[in-house]
Amino acid sequence: MRRVVFNQKGGVGKSSIACNLAAVSAAQGYRTLLIDLDAQANSSHYLTGLTGADIPVGIADFFKQILSSGPFSKKGSVDVYETPFENLHVVTATAELADLQPKLEARHKINKLRKLLEELSEDYERIYLDTPPALNFYTVSALIAADRVLIPFDCDSFSRQALYGLLEQIEELREDHNEELAVEGIVVNQFQSRASLPQQLLDELIAEGLPVLPVYLGSSVKMRESHQACMPLIHLEPRHKLTQQFVELHELLESR
Repeated sequence: MRRVVFNQKGGVGKSSIACNLAAVSAAQGYRTLLIDLDAQANSSHYLTGLTGADIPVGIADFFKQILSSGPFSKKGSVDVYETPFENLHVVTATAELADLQPKLEARHKINKLRKLLEELSEDYERIYLDTPPALNFYTVSALIAADRVLIPFDCDSFSRQALYGLLEQIEELREDHNEELAVEGIVVNQFQSRASLPQQLLDELIAEGLPVLPVYLGSSVKMRESHQACMPLIHLEPRHKLTQQFVELHELLESR
C-alpha cells in the first residue's frame, strides 16, 4: 500500500494526517514508512525531533543521485531513518528539495520515485507520502508512484472551490500516468461539531456524490501539543478523542 496525502491548500493538516495515520499503522504492527517530500520538512521534524542541519539529507540525496547518474547507471538509493517509535521509519526532507526541483523538471525525472517505491515496498507493508501544498514535481511524482490518495479538507467555502479543481487534476493525472491510482476519500479535518455551517457544507458535498469519508477529525489543542512534543497522538495520548478518531479512520481505510 502506497498512500499519498495531498491538498494544494495549505493549513489543512496534511502533514499531521500523514504522520498520525502512519504512526497508528506502525502501532498496529505494520512495518511502516513515511516519505517526506515537502521542503518545509514538517513531517521529518515531527517524527524525528530533529531540526535544521540535524535532519538527514534523506530524499534529496536520492534525487541528487538521479541527476548525476548516466543512462546506464544503477538506480538511486535512499537512507531510511529509524524513528523512536517501533515499526515506524521515515525518509526525511530538507530545504534542498526546493533547489533541486527545477533541475529535476528539466531532466524529466518524473517516474524515478515510482521505481524507488517499488523497491521499498519489499521491506515496508505501508508507505505514506507527505507532499508539498502544490501540484509540483514532487507531488506529481508521488501521485504517479502511489496507488491511493487521501485529500484533507477543512470546512470552508474557499476549500470547497479548490476541491473541485483538485479532483479534476487528480483524475487527469490518473488517466495519463497512473491508472491504478484511486481517490480513497476526502478527510474532514479540524471539524467543529457544534457549528452548523461545516455540517451544512459537508451535507452538500455528500449530496453531490463526493467521496467524503464518514470519520471526521476534530479540532483540538492536543494536536499542537503533539507537534511540540514531536510525538504522534497514538503515543502522546492514546485515549484522547482525536487519537481515537485517527484510529477509527485508519481502520476504515484498512477495511477497504
